[in-house]
Amino acid sequence: MKYAELKQVKVVLAEASLELVPKEITNHPSVIKNALRRNKKPYETLLDVSLHYHAMKKLPNREKRGRPDILHITLLNLLSSPLNLEGRLKLIVHTYGDYCIKVNPLTKIPRNYLRFVGLMEQLLKYGRVPQKNEPLMEAFPSTFDKALKILNASKSILLSEKGKLNSPEEICIESLDKGLPIVIGAFPHGDFSEYVHSSAYKEYSIYPKPLDAWVVTSTITHACEKVLHILL
Repeated sequence: MKYAELKQVKVVLAEASLELVPKEITNHPSVIKNALRRNKKPYETLLDVSLHYHAMKKLPNREKRGRPDILHITLLNLLSSPLNLEGRLKLIVHTYGDYCIKVNPLTKIPRNYLRFVGLMEQLLKYGRVPQKNEPLMEAFPSTFDKALKILNASKSILLSEKGKLNSPEEICIESLDKGLPIVIGAFPHGDFSEYVHSSAYKEYSIYPKPLDAWVVTSTITHACEKVLHILL
């Protein structure tokens, strides 16, 4: 099957486990300790379960939160892929706290995790990075359905372990044919929120067991590269 030269694969990383420390735990000793060590205010630091495990115990939906490393690895996979290098990827990140991040395809995500953390803290604090000149990433409050609208869509193809088993290539073809974004969860545990499920035109699974977000992403990306004849 042939596609127009500039046909792009739309991807949404949904309910990404990325947020600044919420106000209800900013006074917890583990949060204060980490913030002081980094010479930052507690509410200017990323929520991270490896640092804030005890502070997070009473947070709602804590099983889905505090894992910015998932987004780090997944973004590295996507933005370094031949699909993106050939200009065939359009990417949006939607976070757990209902923020939308528009990602310029020219963005170079830091390989070092600590540098990535600093970059995300700057992004969520100021709403854009870099703050001067043309931004490579912009963050702003946005519900999931508004994130879809940025990609000119009202429905999506949702990848879920509860979905119907289908091949990555067939999923990519359907996405391209119907202009629907492929939605991948960027959180560690639990299920998509109901409003994400309700947006799905179809729900598919690519494997009968749960997979890490970066594995799903790399598998789908490679399939799309084959469908678009970027790779053999």
